Amino acid sequence: MATKRKGDGLLLVYSDVAPENDEEYNRWYNEEHIPERLSIPGVLDAARYEAVQGGPKYLAVYELESYEAWHSEEWQKWLREPTEWSRRMSPSVIGTEYIRNLYRRVHPAELSEETAQAGMSPLLLVGRMGIPEHLEEAWNHAYNNERLPMALDIPGYIRARRFQAMMGEPKYCTVHEMESLAVAESEAWKGWSQIVTPVWTNEVRPHMVHGKGSPGIYRKIFPE
Repeated sequence: MATKRKGDGLLLVYSDVAPENDEEYNRWYNEEHIPERLSIPGVLDAARYEAVQGGPKYLAVYELESYEAWHSEEWQKWLREPTEWSRRMSPSVIGTEYIRNLYRRVHPAELSEETAQAGMSPLLLVGRMGIPEHLEEAWNHAYNNERLPMALDIPGYIRARRFQAMMGEPKYCTVHEMESLAVAESEAWKGWSQIVTPVWTNEVRPHMVHGKGSPGIYRKIFPE
């Protein structure tokens, strides 16, 4: 039976650290923290990324069976009883910037078998954004039905998933998965970004507000 690697939840942890902490911070994350989190029931996969555009510099991505995995006793025990290394190196302790957002997937409504079994993509373009409440329904419909289907025609574009924050802000997040940085820099991607569609372009996009550092382009650094 194939291994499930994507579910209904997502945890994104963004961070920056001072240069003098960078080397040990990366060792702690790769050698202790990621394996620790992968041992928790409901954590399906994880990877770390580094920004090539936008920020913060580092992004840790945890694919969850459900956002409720974060609230489980197994996860909370690690938060209550961190290791000595975690007490020194956690981004909540040494981060010069630290964002922890917990999400549930809102699009697509169901994952295909291929997506559910897919590993962590080499490149992510992540947008963290908000929209006025009275425009949410129209914005979500236009995003899901006007915009995203056309992105699938871009060479090297893998997929997009959209999420709503259950912890943290802004309220929404879109994760575009790509084969390489060349896709995000391609004329096809630029063309998609600029294409005019009725509701999106004229009614909702002007009111969408990105979070600081968003959209960010991130390349995978761990595991290699």
